Amino acid sequence: MDRTRIMVVGGGAGGLELVTRLGRRLGRRGKAEITLIDRNTTHIWKPLLHEVATGTLDSSIDEISYQSHAQLNGYRFQRGTLEGLDRDARQLRLAPVLDDHGQEVLPARTLDYDLLVLALGSVSNDFGTPGVSEHCHFLDSPAQAEAFRHDMLNTFLRYSDPERRHHPRLTVGIVGAGATGVELAAELYDASRMLHSYGFTEMDSRHLEVHLIEAAPDVLPALPERIRGAVRTELERLGVQVHTGTRVVCVEQNAIVTADEARIETDLNVWAAGIKAPDMLRELGLTLERNQRIKVEPTLQSVDDPNIFVFGDCASCPQPDGSVVPPRAQAAHQQAQRLYKNLLARLDNGTLKPFRYRDRGSLISLAHFEAIGSLMRGASARSLFIEGRLAKFFYASLYRMHQRAIHGTAKTALILLSDGLNRFIRPRMKLH
Repeated sequence: MDRTRIMVVGGGAGGLELVTRLGRRLGRRGKAEITLIDRNTTHIWKPLLHEVATGTLDSSIDEISYQSHAQLNGYRFQRGTLEGLDRDARQLRLAPVLDDHGQEVLPARTLDYDLLVLALGSVSNDFGTPGVSEHCHFLDSPAQAEAFRHDMLNTFLRYSDPERRHHPRLTVGIVGAGATGVELAAELYDASRMLHSYGFTEMDSRHLEVHLIEAAPDVLPALPERIRGAVRTELERLGVQVHTGTRVVCVEQNAIVTADEARIETDLNVWAAGIKAPDMLRELGLTLERNQRIKVEPTLQSVDDPNIFVFGDCASCPQPDGSVVPPRAQAAHQQAQRLYKNLLARLDNGTLKPFRYRDRGSLISLAHFEAIGSLMRGASARSLFIEGRLAKFFYASLYRMHQRAIHGTAKTALILLSDGLNRFIRPRMKLH
């Protein structure tokens, strides 16, 4: 009897956790053929990309090879980018894989599936703002984070020569004061201090100017007021110039122009304002909702095809109160757990259960300076405000939970020990 072919497109946090569970339960036992498809060869937890961008996290150490992880956990890995879908034939099309010189490495392929899972995540939404794609860095992938890091290091080096400076201080403009923008702003001040301590540049944080620009009335608009206020106070203490209620109308090579005709001169620009599902989802013939998210049933099945499941940032999943699940890492983690159980039920001809999102709180890390957030407690969903070392502990535990889901408890414990040793052996910052 042929094994059921389950294809998961997207190896982000949720996708990798899902195939790991399915591979261990079904793939190793020959009960199903589990395949993960991703355009990249390695995985890194997306909430850490702002640390990769400043060099405080070395992606070459923390990244996970899909190929080796697949071999260890009972699933297969195929490198490729989803290009099209034939729902009647249950086939998906992958675009050719090209090298850095445009030469074909892998040809275009057509793969058959019985059950398809889309976990394609999200990308930054520039809302059609002129100049953004040409003059801004994005932090949607490890490659983009590394590109920013190289540009940042080169800019610090250039500013070491007073004759090559464009402005009195090295100036970074960050558009979008969500979690990514806020955490990146703090990391930049930490990075500047480390670069100075290593002798990489004569400049330190006093020579850095960061502008954080947000169209909403306050930073972190989706979070509770107490967190917003505490975070803004800490950012301003670091020296970040916070511009709220400020809409960007265009971006130039060395400037950000706002709706009130203000012109902020910059050396580096980062766009972290808003997200949307990838544009290619419009080509799949599935019903889309706001920001191109695929409309799904509460069971995480597409409203158009019960053989296609969608979760994470690219899914618009309804909740009993009329809301939809927010595009957050904790939501993808919870959905991966529910979808794992639903797929097992589907294979056993059982009943699929609806997904119910549980808000576990919000945590923001401001480099080594501070961590602030809230934890949800009790059936009444009352929040507990935390900050300082306790908040840092819980923030770090989110990544450890992800590692435990994809590596298991024993290996995660060894990774934790290795990370502790690396703090003494390796530089605190990637300088090359």
